[in-house]
Amino acid sequence: MSHHKVVVIGTGPAGYTAALYTSRANLAPLVFEGVQPGGQLTITTEVENFPGFRNGIAGPALMDEMREQVLRFGTTIKAETVLKADLQSRPFKLTTDQGEYTADAVIIATGASAKWLGIGKDEQLSRSGGGVSACATCDGFFFRGKEIAVVGGGDTAVEEATFLTKFASKVHLIHRRDKLRASKAMQDRALQNEKIHPIWNKGVLDVLTTTLETPMGEKIEKIRALKLQDTVDGSISELAVEGLFVAIGHQPNTGLFTGQLPMDETGYLQVEKGSSRTPIEGVFACGDVQDHTYRQAITAAGSGCMAAIDAERWLTEKGLAE
Repeated sequence: MSHHKVVVIGTGPAGYTAALYTSRANLAPLVFEGVQPGGQLTITTEVENFPGFRNGIAGPALMDEMREQVLRFGTTIKAETVLKADLQSRPFKLTTDQGEYTADAVIIATGASAKWLGIGKDEQLSRSGGGVSACATCDGFFFRGKEIAVVGGGDTAVEEATFLTKFASKVHLIHRRDKLRASKAMQDRALQNEKIHPIWNKGVLDVLTTTLETPMGEKIEKIRALKLQDTVDGSISELAVEGLFVAIGHQPNTGLFTGQLPMDETGYLQVEKGSSRTPIEGVFACGDVQDHTYRQAITAAGSGCMAAIDAERWLTEKGLAE
């Protein structure tokens, strides 16, 4: 097994900031990228509210800058995903898809993942290329000139809808209520866009498909319409679209720690108030994996700094920092 003073699990703003501070403290952190290197910002368009970028910066570009910065200070990054974490042993044991490691301290920055509609067909079609996605930045180009839909009413949904107007001929913004939850500035920008058509008080019951044959003779299911239900009177209707983007929120990536660390009713890790410390000494949590209130890149980065400082102080107290 390869042993390290500090292991950081995750590479979003929280993970990279934790790596930056621990590397500058001469702790030589090892960082595991996981299944989504760079975290949620890699599927975000323009980031206009991160300090230091007066003209904004693309999400992937911001994460590339963070990655290069931590590498400069000696962080080791591995393109591996942690499959098992034994937090009951000392040192802690981590098993990835490529090997086994031990660590004196662990910083959890696994973030959160997009939620699906819970109807099965949406997630299935997203994996098979059937016209459903949770990432406008990744897949918007494929819907050039097409009529599509975005489901959701928060900042993410409105941002996705606005971005998709660069490609789609029309964007239906479907929301279960009669008003959006997004910030007023984002709402105003979206609702003034002639390509965005809000559909109020509707929920998606099903994704209707048609079977097409590719030039290679392969058959593939493609979205042709959405079955909608009115949340007020219960009536059913169909909306013909060629694409669906799901933007209804996220869930914390905490399954790895079930039964080992306390979580709230929605699965977010619980930490000591005003710190990043979990009930297990030497284990710290930062970013969206423990934050269900703010969920911003800047607050994630700030909590990553807290986790690094908490870890460095704990290691020093235990005589493990040298």
